[in-house]
Amino acid sequence: MNADSGAPPFAQPAETQPAEPPLWRRLAAPAGVLAAVAGAFAYVGAVDPNQPGHYPVCPLYALTGLYCPGCGGLRSAHAFVHGDLLGALHDNAAGVAAYLAFAVLWTLWTVRAARGLPVRLALGRTPLWVLGSALLLFTVVRNLPFGGSIRP
Repeated sequence: MNADSGAPPFAQPAETQPAEPPLWRRLAAPAGVLAAVAGAFAYVGAVDPNQPGHYPVCPLYALTGLYCPGCGGLRSAHAFVHGDLLGALHDNAAGVAAYLAFAVLWTLWTVRAARGLPVRLALGRTPLWVLGSALLLFTVVRNLPFGGSIRP
């Protein structure tokens, strides 16, 4: 034992909890993602995708004439930015669902980060299969003759 401190020689210091990062650092990533998404929506809102020449054509549609799940996504975002929810749903209903899912997930991420809680999104196989199946069904239906209402 060390006579000065009463601790045995070569004693390890007591383990301490790591200091929690400051609030601004915990919120930096959610703020950066929000800024990027807001910038993208602002650009699509300002540059009309309904006028040809501003954006590239969907390669699947150009080669096959079939609509992919993303076809109409830019027109949907443009309508969404301008407050035309019905137009956005008509152009790409899956896109509107994705905008809303992003808003919910981003809010949960921000609240958990602000509280210093870990952020985990662990989807099992079943939700991923359901999501994939829903997108496949959406794609098939929008390319069938009776799916004209969800065609861009």
